[in-house]
Amino acid sequence: MELTNNLSEKALYDYKVVKRAITGDEQAYAELFKRYKDSVYFMILKMVNNRTDAEDLMFEAFEKAFTSLNYYSPQFAFSTWLFKIASNNTIDFIRKKKAKIVSLDKDDINPDDRGYINSVPADVLNPEEETIRKQRAEFMREKVAMLKGRYRKLIELRYFE
Repeated sequence: MELTNNLSEKALYDYKVVKRAITGDEQAYAELFKRYKDSVYFMILKMVNNRTDAEDLMFEAFEKAFTSLNYYSPQFAFSTWLFKIASNNTIDFIRKKKAKIVSLDKDDINPDDRGYINSVPADVLNPEEETIRKQRAEFMREKVAMLKGRYRKLIELRYFE
């Protein structure tokens, strides 16, 4: 890890704490966690809008960051690196959750906001749709029957047989 001169005092302090953590200093891990847990949690909460999920994702982000501390580059502030891990992890979580969620509620006001679909299409017509289809077919047959011979025969062959 090579240190760059573009870091703030806070980032330099974090860098020193990260170096201690890499050597196995438990207090350093605790200090990094205590220092950033609230800000990471609230960033994630804004993304998922669920306190339980936000808390779980916050702990996951710290776990990923702490197990990957050897890959941290002091070219950027530790906080920037940590927030990027947390946001990427949260985005992955949201993508997985969207793929699983299906709302069957018809009264869902704006399903696009939450990634839901409003209904699941059926392979068969419901009784109302079946009745409408039959009524339309009967109506069309009546109108076709009013046509002259060869036009009627042409339509009947094309659409009814």
